[in-house]
Amino acid sequence: MAVKRKIFKKSIHSIKEIAQNVFVLSFARNFEFRAGQVVAVDVVTDGEPRLYSIASGELDEYIEILFDEKPDGKLTPKLSALLPGDTIYVSEPFGNFICNDESAWWIASGTGVAPFVSMVRSGQEIGKILIHGGRYDENFYFSDLLENKLSGNYIRCATQQADSAYYKGRLTGWLREQSFLPTELKYYLCGSPEMVVEVRDILISRHIPFGQIISETYF
Repeated sequence: MAVKRKIFKKSIHSIKEIAQNVFVLSFARNFEFRAGQVVAVDVVTDGEPRLYSIASGELDEYIEILFDEKPDGKLTPKLSALLPGDTIYVSEPFGNFICNDESAWWIASGTGVAPFVSMVRSGQEIGKILIHGGRYDENFYFSDLLENKLSGNYIRCATQQADSAYYKGRLTGWLREQSFLPTELKYYLCGSPEMVVEVRDILISRHIPFGQIISETYF
């Protein structure tokens, strides 16, 4: 049986394109949530909502969601065309992709960095390492915040920019090159199904217990 969740009618506060076809949309917060949770979003009340991780801190005034416009998508072209003051429909937050204050590795591809941005903005960055994969340097979203809070524990892997200032290659390549991956920590994975499966296989091959690998998949 599908869970019935409360739906909020929200007015868009701002929408900004932060990289090619990648947007941050914000609206006023009137609910509590835990960093790592998602909301279902739609532009109508009877459509097919999509899930987005919240990128805001738990006490921020506005909720931010990060999305990549898909030209053939059912929702993202409509979201990217919205203007401040337009209406969207947002569910109450839910999900168990929760890290809190434990030491951990965070691994993200593309817009899958959003829940980790929320965690950093909520003060959970101590003892964390973030590995983020993107095509180009512009795809390391919220990099100023993450670099400031995580410093040397923020690894960026650029797959298509030959002159990138960061690791040139996929994040899976970076992981395979590491001589040591701690087996006592938890690993939080967020991104495409392909990335999640490949990273999970790498971690298991390095004797990371399956129960210490927590994933959130973006389609």
